[in-house]
Amino acid sequence: MRGRPTKDPHTRPAINTLERLHMELGGQILANRQQHDALSEQMRHVEAVIKMLDPSYNLGRIAVKRRKPNPWFKRGTLYRRALDVLRTATEPMTATELAKAVLAAHGVEDATGDDVQGIALGIQHSLKNHEGKGVERVGEASPAGWQLSNHNPN
Repeated sequence: MRGRPTKDPHTRPAINTLERLHMELGGQILANRQQHDALSEQMRHVEAVIKMLDPSYNLGRIAVKRRKPNPWFKRGTLYRRALDVLRTATEPMTATELAKAVLAAHGVEDATGDDVQGIALGIQHSLKNHEGKGVERVGEASPAGWQLSNHNPN
């Protein structure tokens, strides 16, 4: 006759390990619920202050910001990599062209189209932030072409 698995000396260590894992997962869920409650309360406070300042403001327009870290470049290095590419460029480049060149120079071969667009978007924002301070937009066409500035801003 078969005994219960918890009575079997061969399965007892596995059961103990699984019980411990179950307890740990339950603790993590509880901690995340508590963090969720605290963050939700903070959001309600921010919303209340917005409503105090402008009662007609539509809070539904505020989108949740989701940030996925870049797997290849540390924060703040993308602009410098784009400048390195522009230094050797013979003509203005779009952000997408810069993204492809930066990825190639970094040795990234497995980037998807979405990855390239994400890198291009980061480069585009950086170039706009530094416009007139080392880089300049060329022409009014879209997408914009970028090149290094001919003058030193300092």
